[in-house]
Parts: sequence; C-alpha cells; structure tokens
Amino acid sequence: MGVVNTSEALQRARAQDLDLVEVAPMAVPPVCRIMDFGKFKYITSKREQEARKKQTVIQVKEIKVRPKTEEHDLNTKLKHIRRFLEEGDKVKVTVRFRGRELAYASQSGFEVLKHIVEAIADVAKVESAPKMEGKTMMTIVSPTMHKKKPVGGAEKPQATTPTPAASKAAPQAATAPPAQKQEG
Repeated sequence: MGVVNTSEALQRARAQDLDLVEVAPMAVPPVCRIMDFGKFKYITSKREQEARKKQTVIQVKEIKVRPKTEEHDLNTKLKHIRRFLEEGDKVKVTVRFRGRELAYASQSGFEVLKHIVEAIADVAKVESAPKMEGKTMMTIVSPTMHKKKPVGGAEKPQATTPTPAASKAAPQAATAPPAQKQEG
C-alpha cells in the first residue's frame, strides 16, 4: 500500500475486520501489516510444535564402574551401554577410584576403559578420549548410527485399516490345510 498515515492504516484494518501489526519497528518508516493476528499466532505455534516433533533428542547416559569390577558385572554394564547406544544416546563411562586405587589409576582405569571401548566398537565411536578428573577417569562414546528417538517418549502404535488386497489374502490363509506332524 506504500507509506500510509497510522490513523488511515487503522481505519483500513478495521474496515476489513483485521489487525494492524507492526512488523519492523526499527525501519524508517516503521513497517506494518494488516492481518488476522490470532490466526498468525496459531499458525506459528503449530509450526513450532511440528518442528519439535521432528527434532532428535540425544541424552548423555552415565555408566559408573570401578577398577576392580568383576567380569560378569562389567558384561552387564556393557549390555546397558549397548542398549543406550542403540536408542541413540551418548554414554559417559566413568571409572571411580578410592583410596590406594588412585596410585594405579593411570594403568587400571585406562585398561578398564580400553576394554569397554573395544567391546562396543561395532556400535560406538569414542567422542572424547579418556581423561582424569579428580578421582574419576571418564570417556564419552557416541553411537555410530543415529536412531531417531521420539521426543514425547514412546511411540504410539497407529491403527491401520486393512487394504482390500490384505483382506482377500487373509481368508485364503485360513483355508489352507493344516500342517501334518511328522513322527520320528
């Protein structure tokens, strides 16, 4: 419409039963637009909601072990690490030291972390190398393949309607003769 006086722009907006919305207040002269502001807010909230649905959420899970953790317990921790990685999360593996264990931290801690990283090498890659922070040694591993995780928790199964081809195939399967047992 070009440059229009504010009162005239308000009259035009009221005549169309719409709102006068200031789009760029810093421009000279300020830029305004005649629109249905409620509808605009609704559309932008729907776009943001759709964008949140499509985003991938990656969490950092933590697994704590000790330098003298037994093999069976370590295998259980490895199963948990694998599960976290398959879900698409990163895993922070922490080795905690107490008392005299700290004197041998560089050897035993690196050995434990090296063993864990080698065991999960097929599904993970090391994101940060093992490093010592106080009485703990830690490394972060991330999944090599990213499985998208739903934002809102578990996915809801969707109801499907049978297609005509599927409904025709079902009765044929029901009329097939039963398999006979073999005795041996």
